Amino acid sequence: MSHDISSLRKFVSPEIVFGAGSRKSVANFASNFGARHVLLVSDPGVAAAGWVNQIVTLLTEAGIRSTVFTGVSPNPKVEEVMTGAELYRASECDVIVAIGGGSPMDCAKGIGIVATHGRNILEFEGVDTITNPPPPLILIPTTAGTSADVSQFAIISDPDRRFKFSIISKAVVPDVSLIDPEVTETMDAYLTACTGVDALVHAIEAFVSTGSGPLTDTHALEAIRLINRHLEPLVSNTADPFLREQIMLASMQAGLAFSNAILGAVHAMSHSLGGFLDLPHGLCNALLLEHVVAYNFDSAEDRFRRVAEAMDIDTRGMGKAEIKKRLMGRIIDLKKKVGLEARLAQLGVTVSDIPYLSGFALQDPCILTNPRKSSLRDVQVVYEEAL
Repeated sequence: MSHDISSLRKFVSPEIVFGAGSRKSVANFASNFGARHVLLVSDPGVAAAGWVNQIVTLLTEAGIRSTVFTGVSPNPKVEEVMTGAELYRASECDVIVAIGGGSPMDCAKGIGIVATHGRNILEFEGVDTITNPPPPLILIPTTAGTSADVSQFAIISDPDRRFKFSIISKAVVPDVSLIDPEVTETMDAYLTACTGVDALVHAIEAFVSTGSGPLTDTHALEAIRLINRHLEPLVSNTADPFLREQIMLASMQAGLAFSNAILGAVHAMSHSLGGFLDLPHGLCNALLLEHVVAYNFDSAEDRFRRVAEAMDIDTRGMGKAEIKKRLMGRIIDLKKKVGLEARLAQLGVTVSDIPYLSGFALQDPCILTNPRKSSLRDVQVVYEEAL
C-alpha cells in the first residue's frame, strides 16, 4: 500500500522552559552540555537593557567563562555571522547562548553552523545542507516575537545580493529555549506591536499553509486567539505581566506552528523587503498582511473562516464575501490600534523597486507553501496595493 508522501507530517521543537524567571536556568543547561566557555550572542539594544550582563553573571557564578558578541544588526548579515564564528573559534568556546530578538538568535544559529563546518555561511542556503552537528545552542528570546527560538529556520542577509536567504534544517532548532516573559519588560510599545503582529502573521500563515496539519493547527489557532485578545491592551500597558505572558505564549505557539507548517507569501515578500531595503521584518509583515489575506482568501476560504472565528468574529450565517470583509476589517483595525498603519511608500519603497522585490520574493522558500500559487505579476500587484 503506497502513501502519498505529502500527507506525512513531522513536528520538531526544542526543549522549552516557559515562565517568569526561566532565564535563570541558563547556567544549569550550559553545564549539562559540558560548557566551559560560552559564546554569548546579543545586540547593542539588549546589552543596553542590562540582560547581557545578567546572563554573564549567572554563567560566571556557575564557574563558566563567557565571551560576549554583540556585533549584530537588525537584519543579521553574512559578515556578522563570520565575525562571530571567528570569535567562537579564537576563544575556544564550546556552547552558544543567545539573548535577543530574531536577529541575534538567527546570527547565533549561523555562528553554530560555521563553527563546526569552517565554511562560509552562504554555502548553507536552502534545506538540509548541514552535515556536522552545530555546538549546543541555548536561546533566550527578548521579544514576543520572532520565535527564532523554537524554529528550524535561520534567516541571514546577504548585502551583496540584497537578498535575505533561508537556512532550513532540524540542525538549527536550538537545544533549549528559555522563554521568559520577564525579559520582554524592556520592549517599548512600538517593538511590542511589531513583534506581536509578526507572531500573528506566523500563526495565520501557518494555519493556511499547504504544509499545515493537525500537529500545527491547534498551536496556530490558539496563538491567533491570544494575540487578537491581548495585543492591544499590552501595547497600551507594556508593564502588565499577565498580558506579557499571554503574548509570549502566543508567540511561542505561533512559532511551533510556522516552524513545522512553514509560512507563505507575507513572509516571502517581507524577507524580500528586508533584504533589498534593510527594513524591519515585523513592520514589513504588518504592512503586507491584509493585502496577502485578500489575495489568498479564495484559495483557502474554510481556513480563513476559522481564522476569523479565532479573531472573535461570529461567522454564523455569513457569506464568503462578508467573512472576507470582516476579517480584513479586523486585521486593519488591530494594526491601527497598535500604531502600525504606515504604507510601504512611507518606508521608502518605490514603484521601481517592485520588479526586484517580486523577483526575490519568488525565490523565497515560503512562497512554496502559500495556499495560492503565485506568479511574478501576482506578487507585483500585491506590493503595488501595499504601497
